Amino acid sequence: QVQLVESGGGLVQPGGSLTLSCTASGFTLDWYAIAWHRQAPGKEREEVSCISSSAHDHRTTYATSAKGRFTISRQGNTVYLQMKNLKPEDTGIYYCASSGWGTCGEYDDWGQGTQVTVSA
Repeated sequence: QVQLVESGGGLVQPGGSLTLSCTASGFTLDWYAIAWHRQAPGKEREEVSCISSSAHDHRTTYATSAKGRFTISRQGNTVYLQMKNLKPEDTGIYYCASSGWGTCGEYDDWGQGTQVTVSA
């Protein structure tokens, strides 16, 4: 059974940093693309970043709002999202999702999410 578990969320001041983790069980993570999505209060869920499978060279993508501040990486069965220079608009629930196709865009399974709050 595919399972994704997010961790690392919390409360941080503007300008601060957090690293989120998405740990997979039940499958070999490297065969899948993994994306981080964010749902801010009152807004639709948006894709923040994605990393493709090893078969697709671990290509990475970032939303415009995340470029230069967020870095996605993977090690073993965990995908990380390093977030720096956080802004209040980065507040939301962060979900990781997997794609069995190995490429970013359509996702089959989702984690339960981890809350990130950026506030002074």
